[in-house]
Amino acid sequence: MLHPNGFDTLQNLASHSPCPCGPATRGDARAGGWPTIYLGGVSPFLAGMAFLALMAASWGFFTYHLVKYDPALVRRRMRAAETEPLQKLFQRLFLGILLLAFLLAGFDHRFGWTHAIRPIPFAAMIAGHALTQVGYWFVFWVTKTNTFAASTIQVEAEQKVIDRGPYAVVRHPMYLGMSMALLGIPLSLGSYVALPVFVLFVPLFIFRLIHEERTLRIQLAGYSDYCQRTLFRLIPLFW
Repeated sequence: MLHPNGFDTLQNLASHSPCPCGPATRGDARAGGWPTIYLGGVSPFLAGMAFLALMAASWGFFTYHLVKYDPALVRRRMRAAETEPLQKLFQRLFLGILLLAFLLAGFDHRFGWTHAIRPIPFAAMIAGHALTQVGYWFVFWVTKTNTFAASTIQVEAEQKVIDRGPYAVVRHPMYLGMSMALLGIPLSLGSYVALPVFVLFVPLFIFRLIHEERTLRIQLAGYSDYCQRTLFRLIPLFW
């Protein structure tokens, strides 16, 4: 179950200082170089700063808590090297899409593409922040429930099937939480343009979890029975 590294190094691409160019500057009153509220919504600079602040607070707490109370999980999550070619491909695609998505959000901010179409309403941006935070905390719940939630597909000798907590809702709750977080990011950053790229993570996770289930059915005792009890893989009541 993957919780990829690199989030904190890539997400600052969306928080560059805004440029007074094109439609992105409509209603932009400046004082000392700091943008204020646009007529159509919140400035992308403030949106990016809010996103980074919330992300840093959440993941700072998660990291502190896990290092203190479950260092074994932290060590498992630091092992990021996959052995199978398909999973190596997944890792490359994930990082490539992540980089492209944040670059596109940054360029959208720079050139004002979303504002040229229609600024994202403030309520939608708040909803994006909320969805991202719900996704982050859902992932944290997964790590608190399953100490074997490694970042690579592997089964350890002492590992057992977990069927409580988020694992009673769907079989792959880590990917559910990550999907929620990633789909909320473009809204929280005020970028319609980047949204289709972030959506690409959902089929990528589906590719990953299908392969993961094949491994778990073979190598993890009781996993096939668990699949009979928990019917949905990724989306509750749907799939």
